[in-house]
Amino acid sequence: MHMAQPGLYIHVPFCESKCGYCDFYSVTSLSDIPEYIKAILAELSLYVQYFNCFDTIYIGGGTPSLLSGDDVSEILIHVRNTFTIAADAEITVEVNPADAHPHFLASLRRTGVNRLNIGIQSFDENVLRFLERRHTSEQAFQSIEQARTAGFDNIGLDLIYGIPAQSLFSWKDTLSRALSFEPEHLSCYQLSLKDDTPLGRRHQKGEFALPDEDEQIDFFMTTANILEDTGYMHYEVSNFARDEGCKSRHNQKYWRHNPYLGLGPAAHSFSGQRRWWNHRSLKQYLNDLREGRLPVEGSEQLTPSQQRLEARFLSLRTKEGIPLQNVSERHEHMPLMEEAKVLDNLVQQGFIVIQDGFIRPTCRGLAVADRLALIL
Repeated sequence: MHMAQPGLYIHVPFCESKCGYCDFYSVTSLSDIPEYIKAILAELSLYVQYFNCFDTIYIGGGTPSLLSGDDVSEILIHVRNTFTIAADAEITVEVNPADAHPHFLASLRRTGVNRLNIGIQSFDENVLRFLERRHTSEQAFQSIEQARTAGFDNIGLDLIYGIPAQSLFSWKDTLSRALSFEPEHLSCYQLSLKDDTPLGRRHQKGEFALPDEDEQIDFFMTTANILEDTGYMHYEVSNFARDEGCKSRHNQKYWRHNPYLGLGPAAHSFSGQRRWWNHRSLKQYLNDLREGRLPVEGSEQLTPSQQRLEARFLSLRTKEGIPLQNVSERHEHMPLMEEAKVLDNLVQQGFIVIQDGFIRPTCRGLAVADRLALIL
């Protein structure tokens, strides 16, 4: 099996305001954008001897839509001049609905961006306020319509469920509004809060409760049933595609343990055996590149067994699952009868199916994918 081509991720660390639940690295001052663009171009050039081609490019954040169309164009031109980019490369930019102006979207289209990921999160004003999003539901609708008008025929929408005081009814309403636009891709994430975020701190103080495990599974299964009944493929825990060709090719690299290069502050990279990450500080990142140094803060070499463990955890988050023989190798000291009993039990309980030599999680299995990985 040939090694998949690597993907390129570019982290844009700017936000007009921070959402209360987000723990991705970003800063709210936009004054460093010109120097950041220069630094990204410099960092790209420093990787010429390590990488030579990419077939996916993903510009995420932060809020990439705070860059101008010219900024994005300058980055992509430099990427194409520095590396070989596949003719059919998937090129994605994340967009905040508040920034989805027609001229910006048209400029992305001209520069070769062929996929948008729009951070809708919800069509419910109360939920948007709770999450401290800076767009309204009206802007959410308009952003999708304007993306279609600009010629985008591959649009992903990000939605969040499991929000305090959000009823299943409100969530179903958001799903049906999203479906009315027939997006090519939907990412439906359950709200999870890190302690060091504003909403995380409020949760710690007991200001609100998150749904319990039964409610979470109810949200998860309802989402999967509605979207699968509408014809979407549930191909990863949180991700649904309208058909095979609409799956996020870039994100599949993470789940398949393929190599990727991450640029920008706090970005992570992976070579297959080694992982490294950049400083989680824009100031330090800019400083290193000003002085011609790679802005890498740390790295780790994965042992073969760590690689296998990670690959198993990631694969069990997808419908592809894992080869049956991987499980037997892992349980080499377990009697065959006992292993067969464990597998049979999981099949009986409806967590997995075994077909074509693969163990594949069912929808119920995806709901508890991380626990499944510990058993298998």
